[in-house]
Amino acid sequence: MPRRKSTQTTTLDTKGARIGEPVPKAVIDTVTASVGIPRQPDHGLREELNTLRQQIDALQQQFLDGARLVKGGAGKAMRQTEVAVKRYPASTLLLVAAAAAAYVFAARRASLPRHQLALRDLREFYDTVRERL
Repeated sequence: MPRRKSTQTTTLDTKGARIGEPVPKAVIDTVTASVGIPRQPDHGLREELNTLRQQIDALQQQFLDGARLVKGGAGKAMRQTEVAVKRYPASTLLLVAAAAAAYVFAARRASLPRHQLALRDLREFYDTVRERL
């Protein structure tokens, strides 16, 4: 059967897509023997910029809401700490001293080289064996 030629021709844009525009697959027009993409509807940059501005405004608002929430939580924690220190000064002092001692102990333990730790453990083991005999 002979092929029927199409009477409709599609105007193809051979320049390509604009920056930021989705790029459709290429079209091969067998009637005109040309390759390109169909003409795309014109989207104004103004619309795209307005959409981007709205998205940026929404993100800024979310960021500000999050910052207010964090600030409020930090203020509440500070007030609660002040109240606890005023009501329980001795307990607070003991808690701070225990935290400082734990920090110093951890820092000192971390500062010892590993071979000294192993040597110390070996000495302790030797002493315990010696005591049993």
